[in-house]
Amino acid sequence: MRQPFSKPRTTPLLRTMLGDVLRRVRHDQGRTLADVARAAKVSMPYLSELERGRKEASSEVLAALCGALGIELSDLLAEVGRDLTTQAPARVIRLDAIRPAESTPAVPPANIGKADIVSLLAA
Repeated sequence: MRQPFSKPRTTPLLRTMLGDVLRRVRHDQGRTLADVARAAKVSMPYLSELERGRKEASSEVLAALCGALGIELSDLLAEVGRDLTTQAPARVIRLDAIRPAESTPAVPPANIGKADIVSLLAA
């Protein structure tokens, strides 16, 4: 239950992200909840709750679902990671903030994290 004056959540919950990916994989395969639940040996209502991010899945259940979907757990988690990076708020970094002068080697300011630098280098 949410507190009356609590701040809104800024980062998504892992269970929500896992559920989104599980549903997307199931839909991409053209499979029903009943089909995947039966193959994973979990109840259909429970799988529905997992896909909606309402329940936390144990590692055993995640392994069973991955087996039923024919995917590796590492691929499921990698997809969640990709979704998390695309949902992260964009941060603009000025190049002159990183490289103050031509003769100075590129040194990131203290307030830039490693993830920002990786994003900058990849852009």
